[in-house]
Amino acid sequence: MHLTEEQIDAIKELINIGVGKAAGILSEMINRHISLHVPSVKILSRNSLSQEVSQIGSGCLSAVKLGFRGSFTGTAALVFPQDSASALVSLLLSDDPSNADLDSIRVGTLNEVGNIVISGIMGSISNVLRQRIDYSIPTYTEDSFENMIVSDRYLYDITTLLAHAHFTVEHSMIEGNIILIFEAESFGTLLKAINSELA
Repeated sequence: MHLTEEQIDAIKELINIGVGKAAGILSEMINRHISLHVPSVKILSRNSLSQEVSQIGSGCLSAVKLGFRGSFTGTAALVFPQDSASALVSLLLSDDPSNADLDSIRVGTLNEVGNIVISGIMGSISNVLRQRIDYSIPTYTEDSFENMIVSDRYLYDITTLLAHAHFTVEHSMIEGNIILIFEAESFGTLLKAINSELA
């Protein structure tokens, strides 16, 4: 799918507005400065998404994901390699990274972080484009990327926004990925809404 430079810039701006709000909320929650930056955004078809798995991380990954529906329908996820997930939680909880096994408290922390980040992004898209979106309850999972994100319900046409994310907590940087999968014609609806804003 070919997008114009203006459309791509608009998508990046929507995501950056969302992660900016999320970083502010997280900073207030733990009373420590958190910077959340998205240096790149890729728009991928189902076939090209599979080719990006090596960039996301192989093996078992940690993710918080939630479904969304309304003007747009699909799944959003915040995905980390497990060592990055453990390191992020340790930084947020001021804990020793060597003790960062993902027990129920840590899973709860990651779930909250994922919920804040994803909700921030989807809220930005919804508010700026004036579109209604409803969300499911966020869930934490550990699995391979294919099993976790690209399930049987996505056998046909999907478009994915893959945004590389940098979390910085007091000079320590953790890398992850924000993944927005739009079902069928939802991405076309997103582009129409963006085009209306650009007009």
